[in-house]
Amino acid sequence: MEIKIAIAKATRYAMEFSGDSCNTAERPQGGLSLILADGQGHGLSAHNTSGLVVNRAVSLISDGTRDGAVARAVHDYLYAVKNKKVSCTLTVISADLDSETLVISRNSNCPVIVKTPDFTCTYDENVNPIGVHHHTKPLIYELPLTAGMIIVSYTDGIQSAGRKTSGRCADFNKILDIIDKNSADDISFITDSIMDYALQLDKEQAGDDMTVVAMSICAKDNTKTKVQRVNIEYPF
Repeated sequence: MEIKIAIAKATRYAMEFSGDSCNTAERPQGGLSLILADGQGHGLSAHNTSGLVVNRAVSLISDGTRDGAVARAVHDYLYAVKNKKVSCTLTVISADLDSETLVISRNSNCPVIVKTPDFTCTYDENVNPIGVHHHTKPLIYELPLTAGMIIVSYTDGIQSAGRKTSGRCADFNKILDIIDKNSADDISFITDSIMDYALQLDKEQAGDDMTVVAMSICAKDNTKTKVQRVNIEYPF
């Protein structure tokens, strides 16, 4: 099988720096983790907060720390460094080849959507962001890795798209429909389509920082040489 990851990101209109940060980490026992953070506020300060959180999480995952412990450790770090005055949402999505499971760790007001060949579910229970409340813990979900599985999450710029232009936020059913109509091979199309939908609602001027991330598990024929590829586009 093959793990695929796609990311689409847009900065709030007329802002130079995005308060959203995301990155990937290779797991020491095999697999990949996708980390998404949204720092409190906007601009450079939010950018620095989310970047600090993501970089810390990448380091811990690369060292072999389990995902639930990663979220707790990053919370404790932000809580201390920012003197419990700055919050940040954090979502970690991991394809763990050692346990052969998908592990989701959530401290976010935005959902994680999982689609498999058999069902679609949304993880959206209320949970505190990291950095402010002393005893903050992540919500952890674990599922077996399955060929055809798609996992999608995003930051609140997607969720609130359209509120400033029409008074109505993005239709969650529209996002679900985009995911439902596409396969595990199409995750770049999924992230781009959700981003395009949100930007249309905001009249092409993003009302907040927007990031959409997706991971999928694809069935692939075994080959003698397994080539890992990363493709990045960074407009400026």
